[in-house]
Amino acid sequence: MLLNQLTAYTYLSVYRPQTPIPIPNKMFFTQSRELVLKAISRVMEAWKKIFLISLSLAMIFGLVNSLEFTEKDIASEENLWDLYQKWRSHHTVSRDLTEKQKRFNVFKANVMHIHNVNKMDRPYKLKLNKFADMTNHEFRNFYSSKIKHFRMLHGPRPTTGFMHDKADNLPASVDWRKKGAVTGVKDQGKCGSCWAFSTIVGVEGINKIKTGKLVSLSEQELVDCEKDNEGCNGGLMENAYEFIKKNGGITTERIYPYKASDSRCDSLKRNSPVVNIDGHEMVPEKDEDALMKAVANQPISVAIDASGSDLQFYSEGVFTGNCGTELDHGVAVVGYGSTHDGTKYWIVKNSWGTEWGEQGYFRMQRGIDAEEGLCGITMEASYPVKLSPDNPKPAPSKDEL
Repeated sequence: MLLNQLTAYTYLSVYRPQTPIPIPNKMFFTQSRELVLKAISRVMEAWKKIFLISLSLAMIFGLVNSLEFTEKDIASEENLWDLYQKWRSHHTVSRDLTEKQKRFNVFKANVMHIHNVNKMDRPYKLKLNKFADMTNHEFRNFYSSKIKHFRMLHGPRPTTGFMHDKADNLPASVDWRKKGAVTGVKDQGKCGSCWAFSTIVGVEGINKIKTGKLVSLSEQELVDCEKDNEGCNGGLMENAYEFIKKNGGITTERIYPYKASDSRCDSLKRNSPVVNIDGHEMVPEKDEDALMKAVANQPISVAIDASGSDLQFYSEGVFTGNCGTELDHGVAVVGYGSTHDGTKYWIVKNSWGTEWGEQGYFRMQRGIDAEEGLCGITMEASYPVKLSPDNPKPAPSKDEL
């Protein structure tokens, strides 16, 4: 009925303007109001369903990316074996019979370490992850970058300017992820290329700040082509920054994708740079205030001692665990803040995939009573300098020189 009335009004107004248009009665307005309210109700119900589906997917995702265990799971050898089988299935890990027994013994020791640490009153937790049947020695061999070793080979840290020295009135917290200056978490795989990932976070960040564009850049180009470092055998972030400057820039991850292995440098891809920098600077050594000033202005490359078992299995919270200053892993500080109870922390982007830690990140305690910072985080910090938003021109190939 209502539809017929509306059609009649349209016809009268368009085709017979000389005929007086009747004024809709009270019932017409009542029916219209009811229809509008019903439409709004349907829209609200649809959004409610979408929200519930999204929440369910988030919960499922969380379960998929974690493997919890209880006291019952570790009560006997048989239960531990069942837990190991669940872990292998969860991570699609295949082992032959002999290797399986050896790895089970490693797994048991790691499970008990995780269990014992989680029983303590610490502001961080551990969990079973993809490293759970690796010894700590194996873990370090696969994932460390031997940064301290490369520092000894290349000599003392270079002296540079520090453009953020005059920064003051720093914000209480900074998170470059929220400002759209950090790409998704990546995974270096069994390759000691963390130095390349740390470098790329810095370049991606400053490029976004200067140009407004967030572009995922190529770690593999650094692994293959930067010869002052040693690819999967480690390197220094400052060498990588210098390479990018001299090369006229670096290309994208899409053009030169990551392989987690050393390969021959692809000169064609290398000579297709997309983002350039004007150089790099070192943050004053063992100076937490200087590091805060730098992080307040851009994401910063740092090195840490990541050799401990607690970081190997870190899951969540503010890491306050024991660690030294034998720098062996490149990461990037992308922010800082404080918890509700006043614990200060750095927000650190890692390169061990999203399953590790807080979706690939960890929070590390800051403000400790040691000038080198927890795990040596203030000892080897650096950042790229980019003065212009202009895109680079491709460098000439060897044939053109």
